[in-house]
Amino acid sequence: MQFRQPIPVREIAERIHARIIGDPDFLCTGLNEIHKVVSGDILFVDVAKYFDKALRSAASVIILNEEVEAPPGKVLLVVDNPFEAYDSLARAYRPARPLSAIIDPSAVIHPSTILEPGVIVGPDVHIGRDGYIQAGVIIHSNTIIGDHVRIQAGTVIGTDAFYFKRHPDRYDKWHTCGRVILEDHVDIGAGCTINRGVSGDTIIGEGSKLDCLIHIGHGAVIGKRCLLAGQVGVGGKVILEEGVVLYGQVGVAHGVRIGAGAIVSAKSGVSKDLEGGKTYFGTPAEEIRQKQREMATLRMLSARPKKQD
Repeated sequence: MQFRQPIPVREIAERIHARIIGDPDFLCTGLNEIHKVVSGDILFVDVAKYFDKALRSAASVIILNEEVEAPPGKVLLVVDNPFEAYDSLARAYRPARPLSAIIDPSAVIHPSTILEPGVIVGPDVHIGRDGYIQAGVIIHSNTIIGDHVRIQAGTVIGTDAFYFKRHPDRYDKWHTCGRVILEDHVDIGAGCTINRGVSGDTIIGEGSKLDCLIHIGHGAVIGKRCLLAGQVGVGGKVILEEGVVLYGQVGVAHGVRIGAGAIVSAKSGVSKDLEGGKTYFGTPAEEIRQKQREMATLRMLSARPKKQD
């Protein structure tokens, strides 16, 4: 998430009651999770074994719960509970904006785009030219939709991230402050759900096509010209590179990366990164020829006659 304008560290520290280690006048430009941070961003870490990874990340400001030496160019904010501090910043600088109108007055919709009856458009949504959005679609706040985008009936864009901080006795919900971005020439089928990122963006790349009943998790990045068939489930923070094809009912686990041009056959489960340019099958998904050899071997073993006693 990027702030509307840079904010001095001093102001951030006052808001979360933090001790500053470093330059109090440094200007923060946003906040994000570790896998998406860029220079100027705020990051939090509350487990000592991850301190080094956070301090070496691209983030400029790190919220943590121990005093350590600040690396050159970094500013540290020390608080008792980094998660609560970070979450409070997300709530303060991009608060939840419930739907309060059929078409929110702040939404910007190109006049050439067709909205069928029952479409709901939330605050700060931007929709480009020559789109077609069918009845019953809900588009939540801060969604960006490009040109020539088609969304079929009943799809919900910008649902909350399914992301919780785990404690021994409960789960605390993270405030969702990311966006959904649908680039030009994207097609979304009926009954799909696309989560916003927790702090960053969920992106559907230019020319990608999604069938009906597909779920895209928080912060996932679908590359250009990808093809996803019905009932595919894509976990949070997944990256599909350009031209990936996922056939029906493929499930992709959280954080997995699938290389450009890869094809995953129907009903497969992807639990680890896959190289591009190959075809995969099975659960866990493996290169299809290898999987077919394994299955043939099992058939031959099961067909062997049993030894007589």
